[in-house]
Amino acid sequence: MKRWIILLYGLCAYGFAMASLFYMIGWLGNWLPRSIDAAPSESLAIAALINLFVFVAFGIQHSVMARPAFKKALTKLIPESAERSTYVLCSGVCLFAIMLLWQPMGGQIWKVDNQPLRCVLHSIYAIGWVVLVGSTFALNHFDLFGLRQVWLQFRGKPYTHLEFAAPGPYRFVRHPIYVGWIILAWATPDMTWTHLVFAVATTLYIVKAIGWEEKDLVDYHGKVYESYRDRTPKLIPSLPGDRVVAPTADV
Repeated sequence: MKRWIILLYGLCAYGFAMASLFYMIGWLGNWLPRSIDAAPSESLAIAALINLFVFVAFGIQHSVMARPAFKKALTKLIPESAERSTYVLCSGVCLFAIMLLWQPMGGQIWKVDNQPLRCVLHSIYAIGWVVLVGSTFALNHFDLFGLRQVWLQFRGKPYTHLEFAAPGPYRFVRHPIYVGWIILAWATPDMTWTHLVFAVATTLYIVKAIGWEEKDLVDYHGKVYESYRDRTPKLIPSLPGDRVVAPTADV
């Protein structure tokens, strides 16, 4: 029975996280009744404070729960196979919190009226999502979102960490998921102050989070990841003639 419960928990956590991402497509693209650029309902100062609070809350959750020390402490309270699903579920909750609590601030930085150019920017926005989601499948989408862990425990098999590799977009940059996030945060034909705050906050968080993430990767993979880090750009691909792909290795 316990195996069924953990499996169901993992499936529900995955579904909730996917729902938050699908909702964000419409929210950030201004295709929902209440989107990122809805009419302001609070003063500029109050809106800025609320937006800062919800984004910082997301950043703390997303980074603290990903640290090995937190994972170790958490698995004393819940089954190890449910740890990743718990992270995924909490990330979905915090992402929904950003979208539902975010306060529009008004103002206009730029507005593209030319329809072909608007289509280009919407296409770039879509590319950002393709890069983000596609990069999860390049590694192992089901492991990243906790489904592999709950499925293995359901079948009574031990979890094994994936071997280190640099597949697909990881041959060009070390953090293609973050590249996708940056693209979709900035690619809009209607840049308001609200949208700008979100884009800047997203970019600053990513720059900071990469440092924490790579420290953990070096601690776990050692020289293999150090070699990959030294050979592969962080976020901006090198020119084709300058790129050297890191080797893969077992862990």
